[in-house]
Amino acid sequence: MKAVVFEKFATTPEIKKVTDPTPASHGVVINVKATGVCRSDWHCWQGHDEDVTLPHVPGHEFAGVVEAVGKDVSLFKVGDRVTVPFINACGTCGECHSGNHQVCGHQTQPGFTHWGAFAEYTTIDHADVNLVSLPENIDFVTAASLGCRFATSFRAVIDQGKVSTGQWVAVHGCGGVGLSAIMIATAAGANVIAVDIAEDKLAFARSLGAVATVNANLVSDVAEAVKELSSGGAHVSLDALGHPITCANSIKSLRKLGKHIQVGLLLADHANPPIPMSHVIAHELEIIGSHGMQAYRYSAMLDLMMSGKLTPKKLIGKTITLEESISALTTMDTSTTVGVTIIDKF
Repeated sequence: MKAVVFEKFATTPEIKKVTDPTPASHGVVINVKATGVCRSDWHCWQGHDEDVTLPHVPGHEFAGVVEAVGKDVSLFKVGDRVTVPFINACGTCGECHSGNHQVCGHQTQPGFTHWGAFAEYTTIDHADVNLVSLPENIDFVTAASLGCRFATSFRAVIDQGKVSTGQWVAVHGCGGVGLSAIMIATAAGANVIAVDIAEDKLAFARSLGAVATVNANLVSDVAEAVKELSSGGAHVSLDALGHPITCANSIKSLRKLGKHIQVGLLLADHANPPIPMSHVIAHELEIIGSHGMQAYRYSAMLDLMMSGKLTPKKLIGKTITLEESISALTTMDTSTTVGVTIIDKF
């Protein structure tokens, strides 16, 4: 098969012909029809994830068709249209038995713990636990955009933040995760304030339902700006970027008893940001992590898509070829592209 391979971290990947994968007894091989280019893939390529061994094929948010099935798989067959969360659970540990597949102690992650979806084919283990059937009217490009950013934002807003009608929600960072969170929180009936440094991204946020925006480069204090717009602070605030500044601003943006949801990854030099703990204690704030979403929760998200209340297709910025993905991946830290980039030509 054809795949994007890098043999050293932070050096330019290459398109190579590699051996086609085979499924584990409990797994499947998926013919990849579309896969997203995500900032997490950039972190992977940079060597920020200790699970990655070289040589490596990145890619963790994808959709496609089941190509081969292991002998112990009972719920899926060759030809099924599927997508998958970026965290794959074992299905048998304590976390899995409690329904918390997203923190499975034996999890695998395509594109991190094993070769991913910047390729014609990839594998998924424990397929009966991890695969999600795709409705016929959801195309592969849209489905690929769900796997990391949109699904993670859905769980962050709905399951972790428990956002409800009339609440104020601040979203710090208007990349793929942030724009997804804006759309989802708006659909939940919240008043969303979008924060970013780029006016084009803030304009896009308004088109997705944000009732107010804050350009962090044009105000002296982001948190105070959010508090003024929301008459006292956000009920829920998300750091959708993953930076010490956006993390602190998100916490400081909250009203008393508010919830900070950390969605953006804080890695490498940013792994241990200073937390304004005086605010957390004095205002009895909650700090909550959010990391992926279980396969069985996809049905709630897909139902809202089918009803038209969620339209993640609006978040897709452009589609590219597998060859073009190399440039998209290696320049992701400096890219100004609005919306999600999806590979759909292999």
